[in-house]
Amino acid sequence: MSVKDLIKQWEETAPQALTAREYKIKLPVRDAARVAALAEMYPQRSVMQILTDLLSSALDEIEEGLPYVQGARIIAEDDQGDPIFEDVGPTSRFRTLSEEFMQKLNAERQK
Repeated sequence: MSVKDLIKQWEETAPQALTAREYKIKLPVRDAARVAALAEMYPQRSVMQILTDLLSSALDEIEEGLPYVQGARIIAEDDQGDPIFEDVGPTSRFRTLSEEFMQKLNAERQK
């Protein structure tokens, strides 16, 4: 989800399920002020919900920005029959590691 889509989400939806873990952060004063401004503008969202949504959107954008590095192995064909090569760059590694951690975090949450 892009950061631009957050405002629409804040006006329309409920937050997603959260992990059992908590993360404690200290924000730069300017960022804390901007988060407080958003919390006042969107009172149906808590500061933690806003921070969670912002972090989620930033991570989505980082994933989209990771470079594709073409490998040698063909893993599929597109609609025109052209080969699609495996991604051997950081995008693939990020997705694999994210999936592994998601399974661990979901297991922790279910305990």
